[in-house]
Amino acid sequence: MFVADQWTEYRILDASDGERLEDWNGHVLIRPDPQVIWRTPREHPGWKRADARYARSASGGGHWEDNDLPEAWPLHYRDLTFQVKPMGFKHTGVFPEQAYNWDHCRRLIERAGRKISVLNLFAYTGGATLACAKAGAAVCHVDAAKGMVAWARENAALSGLAEAPIRYIVDDCKKFVEREIRRGRRYDAVIMDPPSYGRGPGGEVWKLEQAIFPLLELTVQLLSPEPLFVLINAYTTGLSPSVMACLLDRTVRPRHGGRIWADELGLPVGTGLPIPCGGSAYWAEA
Repeated sequence: MFVADQWTEYRILDASDGERLEDWNGHVLIRPDPQVIWRTPREHPGWKRADARYARSASGGGHWEDNDLPEAWPLHYRDLTFQVKPMGFKHTGVFPEQAYNWDHCRRLIERAGRKISVLNLFAYTGGATLACAKAGAAVCHVDAAKGMVAWARENAALSGLAEAPIRYIVDDCKKFVEREIRRGRRYDAVIMDPPSYGRGPGGEVWKLEQAIFPLLELTVQLLSPEPLFVLINAYTTGLSPSVMACLLDRTVRPRHGGRIWADELGLPVGTGLPIPCGGSAYWAEA
């Protein structure tokens, strides 16, 4: 398992019966987690004095209960700073398990010994974008949600990267890739963290199992002659790390050789083993 165990301002204090008890830099949240199917005694005092709990609705969606949180507050990871903002669909703007990938992408870029350009698709609030920029890469940050891209700009400024070579693009990722192919652009690395299901700014429907392979086939055409790495991340249960590794094996390896590895992502829990949080697969130059 790829465990993101270097956090100092985020912790999972406990996990039981479909929920996590989390400390986000001093603010304690209870949030649903479908992977937590065990029932253990909720002995940690945080269960009784959490600042907010996200409750699922029987009709779909949910809401924050007993909400005693500020509208936003900072969360630091190494030399990166994020604004945490609890949203109406349980998210906070940060996926802490991705810190493993942030660190690994940084290492790959720093060891490359050359200028690296990165295409970050479905880039959300910019965790991977900021990590790659801190390592010295030029980054093209693409997401269909205008609000998420604005949030990524905010995180970049907080992280001292307001003037970094980052292009922020609000667009449907597939359409953007098609246009970049026509323009003849090339990138040394690609990161993609696609949702299970979603809609683009023009109403385009995205269903991961149907769309990921065609998108990968297109995106491979944007790789430079000597690419550094490709990273796929997914939270869809049916898209296991092994399946993602097979996708890379069928799309990137025939053109560029290299090596592939994949595993679950995880976060440590104060009361037990790390819990799984999706998975990631890498292709990298040999």
